Amino acid sequence: MSDYKQVNDIAMRIKDLREISDYTVEQVAEILNISVAEYIKLESGEVDFPISYLLKISETFKVDTTELLTGKSPHMNVYTVTRNGQGHDIVRHDHYIYKNLAFNFQNRKVEPLFVTVPPDTNRKMRPNSHEGQEFDYILSGTMRIVIGENELILRPGDCVYYDSLHPHAMQAIGDEPVNFLAIVIP
Repeated sequence: MSDYKQVNDIAMRIKDLREISDYTVEQVAEILNISVAEYIKLESGEVDFPISYLLKISETFKVDTTELLTGKSPHMNVYTVTRNGQGHDIVRHDHYIYKNLAFNFQNRKVEPLFVTVPPDTNRKMRPNSHEGQEFDYILSGTMRIVIGENELILRPGDCVYYDSLHPHAMQAIGDEPVNFLAIVIP
């Protein structure tokens, strides 16, 4: 699926969900703490939804993030296995590449993500923030992470746990991508 098609499909599902739930554009913009104009661009598919907004929308409308991303409900409730290299790709126009590792499990309490930060991306360290907490464990590469006013350099085996409401941004240092396991706790 192309990036453009996935972005439009997600935007359409969110708009439908908002309308079915009798929320106004203004109400959802307020929930996301953004302007109405910004939200309209997101919901029209003109701009991609950051993962933090998808998590907040999932929480607000009490739907699984997998449903927003794929249009399908997860159906496993005892366990799910994700084999090496598998997982649901979350195609973003972002600086990061996400793979949801438990997309098929119902009522997840956390979002386990395999994240790749390619070299030469996010040079401006564009931050994002979302409610909850996050745990990042570096598998390969060297990552610069800024959390609020704090800057850290993380290498394989290093990890960081933080309040993700604080603006944070990541960047690969060097010529190789950074791969890390992110556990997002909404």
